Amino acid sequence: MGILSGNPKDEPMHYGEIFSVWQASTVAKGAVSCYQAFLNHSGDKDLKKVLDDLIDQAKLEIKECDALLTDNGIAPAPMMPERPPVKLEDIPIGARFADPEIAAKIGLDASLGLVACSQVMGQSVREDIGALFAKYHLTKTALGVKILKMSKEKGWIVPPPLQVKRPETVNA
Repeated sequence: MGILSGNPKDEPMHYGEIFSVWQASTVAKGAVSCYQAFLNHSGDKDLKKVLDDLIDQAKLEIKECDALLTDNGIAPAPMMPERPPVKLEDIPIGARFADPEIAAKIGLDASLGLVACSQVMGQSVREDIGALFAKYHLTKTALGVKILKMSKEKGWIVPPPLQVKRPETVNA
């Protein structure tokens, strides 16, 4: 039996897996901090609900990735301090993030998260790590669709140039 056979949790992580899991944990910690700040700036109840969902997902990713790192003798990055709640009215208007700005940023984050999860899935030798990031990929897909639908319904989405009239084909 080889070193990479048997229970995947007993297999060593390779350096790419270590860095990717550490990076995912660190990015999720930054997301919690950023999304907590966005909660303070947001006035839309639907956007606040999505932000709460994103924070919950990021906290789950932190917990699972940090446990994986710790179990393999790797020290995870430290957690950032919790942001205190602030009343929207206490933030000066010119200093506030607007709801459409927040929606655009979290939509971008969801998109980039899909690419990052796909990369980890593709580089993983350990099946449990690939499966973990496949689970994150699925959740980020669902959250991304939710953000897209919300942004369309509220008129917040700025689409790229749309092809309204298609060019006529030339038959030779």
